[in-house]
Amino acid sequence: MSRLRIFAERNPTLPVLTKHKHEAITAELKKIGVAFEQWKPARPVKPGDAPEKVMAAYQADIDRLVAAHGFQSVDVVSIAPDHPDRALLRAKFLDEHSHKEDEVRFFVAGSGLFSLHVGESVYEVLCEAGDLISVPDGTTHWFDMGPVPSFVAIRFFTQPDGWVGYFTGSDIARQFPRYE
Repeated sequence: MSRLRIFAERNPTLPVLTKHKHEAITAELKKIGVAFEQWKPARPVKPGDAPEKVMAAYQADIDRLVAAHGFQSVDVVSIAPDHPDRALLRAKFLDEHSHKEDEVRFFVAGSGLFSLHVGESVYEVLCEAGDLISVPDGTTHWFDMGPVPSFVAIRFFTQPDGWVGYFTGSDIARQFPRYE
């Protein structure tokens, strides 16, 4: 079940708000410019499947989003629990960073924990299969796939180099709960 927890940035142990219903999560995230939608997965894929298989399974959805938003780059992150580089891949996303454009991610299978640092709050969004999240450009965030990752996500970017992360150097991400 998807979940949103909002924390004061100075109190990473006690959420000030928790929501589980998609409508409530969508409404809260909309206040900070984050789009959150739930889509019904069209075809099953599993963590570890080749990117080409995932893209083929969701080509109609991909084409629709590309046409609507002008995306120039689409890729797939597919990581199974037995991935030999899972610890390295997890670490790559754990530090606070931003992008020069919106980061749009559609979770096809599995789950992951997005944390958005906006103002004096941290919005922790547990995304699961069927969740689409769009993080506005410049929004500082981090992503935790957990110690035993199991997810498939399709990512959309407007510029070919849109996936480049600009790290803040802050240690705030280490202060908040991990996805265990």
